[in-house]
Amino acid sequence: MPDSKDAPRTVATNKKAYHDYFVLEKFEAGIELFGTEIKSIRQGKLNLKDAWCSIDGGEIFVNGMHISPYDHGNIFNRDPMRVRRLLMHKKEILRLFGQIKTQGCTIIPLSVYFKKGKAKVEIGLCKGKKLYDKRDDAAKKSAQRDIERGMRVKE
Repeated sequence: MPDSKDAPRTVATNKKAYHDYFVLEKFEAGIELFGTEIKSIRQGKLNLKDAWCSIDGGEIFVNGMHISPYDHGNIFNRDPMRVRRLLMHKKEILRLFGQIKTQGCTIIPLSVYFKKGKAKVEIGLCKGKKLYDKRDDAAKKSAQRDIERGMRVKE
């Protein structure tokens, strides 16, 4: 029987990213946090809605990720919107950097979860959707929903 600590526990997902972007590839990265930040994440006080990643000097950073201050953390609380460094292999970072420069893609954090007690971020190499792509996706979802409703009524 698998240990409950081994199963990933999702804390937050970025639903807006799937609406605004095509996700071409997904990567897993660790995140550099302080003690009160990790405690706040364990409570689920995290927002990825407007977050994005940048590469600077061979390192990858996440910007715009809001981690609410920990309730019981006094002077040790950090700025909720501070830039946080992600932990990835240098080869992966350089590969992402090359794809950003050549294909015009962006890196967006898709979800934050715990894996074996460590906080991980799933980032995606994304390409922006046009307005007609968003409409097309909405029409497909609506059609699929109607089909499922029809199947339920027949049963």
